[in-house]
Amino acid sequence: MSQFNRSETNRDGFLRQDTRGQWYADYKCHEELRRLLTPNGKMYGRKRLNLTASEQRKVAQAIKRARHMALLPFTSATF
Repeated sequence: MSQFNRSETNRDGFLRQDTRGQWYADYKCHEELRRLLTPNGKMYGRKRLNLTASEQRKVAQAIKRARHMALLPFTSATF
C-alpha cells in the first residue's frame, strides 16, 4: 500500500496536508481555486478535475467559503 501514499501537496497544489496528516482545501488560495471554475463561475465536474468524491467535497466547501469571504465571485456575469 505504500505506493498509494500522497505527497505534501496534492492535485496541483489546491489540497494541502495539515500537521495531523489530514488533507484540506485552503479557501485562502483563491488563485488556485479559480482554476477549478468555469468562466461562468461553476465548478468543473469530478471527472474533468480528476478528483475523488471526498476531495471534491473539500474543494466545494473551500469554494463556498471563498465566495462568502468575497475572494471568489458567485458568478462572472456583469450587468
